[in-house]
Amino acid sequence: MDTYYKPEDLAKFATMGEEAPELWDLYMAYYGKVFEEGSLTAREKALIALAVAAAVQCPYCIDSYTHSCLEKGVTEEQMTEAFHVANAIRGGAALAHGVQMKGIVKRLEL
Repeated sequence: MDTYYKPEDLAKFATMGEEAPELWDLYMAYYGKVFEEGSLTAREKALIALAVAAAVQCPYCIDSYTHSCLEKGVTEEQMTEAFHVANAIRGGAALAHGVQMKGIVKRLEL
């Protein structure tokens, strides 16, 4: 089955810098700095990135950060828990937006 996501395209990410090398270099410098050890370890940052990838539903990021997490010693159980955290927050955000709906209903009630 052909899908939008093609694992081999992950290796082509750097081609995004071909027509805009200055922007690409700035992005990569920033990206590299973000993932350096700091107050959070590289392992913690990889796990956060995986959870964010789940929340934004980016298959390329999920692929990349699953590998990164495994390389940094994160277990499958920990990654699964991170996915559940992402789901809880994303689901909660959807429910919180329900408050907007309720406000509209209240304003429109005759």
